[in-house]
Amino acid sequence: MKKITDFFWFCSGVHVDTLKKFPTEHNKFVGIGATIFFTALFATLSGGYAMYFVFSGSTAAVLFAITFGVIWGLAIFNMDRYIVSSIKKTGSTNHQILQAMPRILLAIMIGVVISRPLELKIFDKEIRQKLKTNYLNGQRAKIDTLNNAFSKKYNLELTKEKDLKTEKDSLEKDINRSRYILNQEVFGDKTNQTSGIMGFGTYAKQKEAVLAQKEERLNQVRKDLDQLDKIIDLRKEMDGLNSTKLFNEHELDSLANVAGFADKNYALGQLSFNPDGTRDVDTYLAISFISFLFILLECLPVFVKLMSDKGPYDVALQDIEELAVHQSEKSKEHQIVVTDNIQDTKNDAETEKHKTLIHRKVKKDLEENP
Repeated sequence: MKKITDFFWFCSGVHVDTLKKFPTEHNKFVGIGATIFFTALFATLSGGYAMYFVFSGSTAAVLFAITFGVIWGLAIFNMDRYIVSSIKKTGSTNHQILQAMPRILLAIMIGVVISRPLELKIFDKEIRQKLKTNYLNGQRAKIDTLNNAFSKKYNLELTKEKDLKTEKDSLEKDINRSRYILNQEVFGDKTNQTSGIMGFGTYAKQKEAVLAQKEERLNQVRKDLDQLDKIIDLRKEMDGLNSTKLFNEHELDSLANVAGFADKNYALGQLSFNPDGTRDVDTYLAISFISFLFILLECLPVFVKLMSDKGPYDVALQDIEELAVHQSEKSKEHQIVVTDNIQDTKNDAETEKHKTLIHRKVKKDLEENP
């Protein structure tokens, strides 16, 4: 139990020797240290999964995930430990908040970044379905675009094909009707279009000749239409229209499996809206609350320190720091005084030395030149 307590004290960044003097503060800093540790642990798992998501499909995905997760967790741990330990409870509330503000802003960014991959995993089924719908709609739009472009490019050929089909349909109906009338003429049925005389007479031969002309024209129209269809099919093949088809279910599943982060992220954003464009409040709140949860977890160490009361440890630590500052200032003053005195002594000694040399020189000059 002592090792666990010491470890959480280390995580909280306290001055252990000072904290040991105040038993009532022990549990508070164990809690702060535990919060920092578990936040870092959660950041390790989140960062690892985010990296695994990025390199999903690669043979080194697990290695990248573990490496990045550990580095990310240690970075978050070090940052939280430093910021929490640097927040002084003896300062004003505004000062404490100002100290914590960089970490809070960074936590918001980290929470948003880390929560996104996990949101993509949580809503994986819904995202896959949305991706399949998007891909299918995109393929439909592509085919429609190709058809429109083809229609404009080969408008004359398509118009001629339409006219030939119309003429063909009209000739087929007309031939069927002419054959019926010819049969009535041969069998002697009296109508407003037949003579009523049985047998293959003059009228029947005339009607047969007209029918033959129509059949000849129909055959020519069919040949022209077949030739034109071959030309149009060839041009469709050249323009890639025939090779562009709607995706089947298997192809849609494959596309959803290999979808990248951008496509999945876009699909996740679309889940917050209904097909008519209105906001899907339930899904929007579910996605938002997940992001808020991660942001709260990232900010938790700072919030715990800010919410904790000022205790004897904080006062004692402030006293120790003030005493250390005072001792440092006094030591500085002492060193300045000593340095000044030493320098003065050196100056006096050097001055006496030069005076002595000058006296000796003057005395020597007087002896040599009386």
